[in-house]
Amino acid sequence: MSTIAADARSFYEADARERIAGLLDAGSFAEFVGPRRRLASPHLAQLDQPGAFDDGIVVGEGRLRGRPVLVAAQQGPFMGGGVGEVHGAKLTGLLERAAATVPDAVLLLLDTGGVRLHEANAGLVAISEIMRATLSARAAGVPVLALIGSGNGAFGGMGIVARCCSAVIMSEEGRLSLSGPEVIETVRGVEEFDSRDRALVWRVTGGKHRYLLGEADALVADRIGAFADAAVSVLETLQQGDDLLAALEHEHARLSRRIAGYGECRDGLEIWRRQGIAEPERLPLLDTEAFLAATADRSAPWN
Repeated sequence: MSTIAADARSFYEADARERIAGLLDAGSFAEFVGPRRRLASPHLAQLDQPGAFDDGIVVGEGRLRGRPVLVAAQQGPFMGGGVGEVHGAKLTGLLERAAATVPDAVLLLLDTGGVRLHEANAGLVAISEIMRATLSARAAGVPVLALIGSGNGAFGGMGIVARCCSAVIMSEEGRLSLSGPEVIETVRGVEEFDSRDRALVWRVTGGKHRYLLGEADALVADRIGAFADAAVSVLETLQQGDDLLAALEHEHARLSRRIAGYGECRDGLEIWRRQGIAEPERLPLLDTEAFLAATADRSAPWN
């Protein structure tokens, strides 16, 4: 048995329940609608696909450094963390519970490629319900944090959900985007985006790039404890009861400035250079601490 403390483990390598165990206070987690309820997807069996008794997501409540929180963690190895009817209903229900009970926060541990294609219509409806529930929880004064440092990252509809959250916390290993690299290449061609160029993929969708664009509020090392520390720090800076309209208007203005500044760039390196970062090609090789130090004085006029 490993002697590594749960909170010192790699977030990337852990599964959903291991991430929750390392993130929350020991013994505080209580799962809702667990595997014993056997609420598996009704659609997968009809397509002769394997199911899972938790339908690929773990939801429940616990404490983060003493703070009462609700938490959801997606099981990336099952269907790529894809959202189906039951999976989406569990996540929507958790967020609706947050609006009703007003915990200190909701933590979404995302590990997903988006909608589960096997039940696409149900998955798409679920994504819309999750987005509405996310905004309702925030309107009720509950911060919703997206934690992204997994193998699948957060793509598709769940990438949109992440950007509906109060804040996003990422590691370098995490990825965040709407369309995945393979989807872009299929639709627009390899000249638009070469999905086999993994370095390019991470320079465009990875945690470092999202942090430099201002889309991730914190960048952390690949340790479960580092995500917990960042979540506590972010919560201390957030005000209860977001002004959603003001936040939306600010984001629209920021995106307009960013398009004007970066619109023709085709690589993260070009964007980093425009931010005034010296030797941007060095950034992918730096560990998190060195990266944050190297970019601390960056100029980001379009952020």
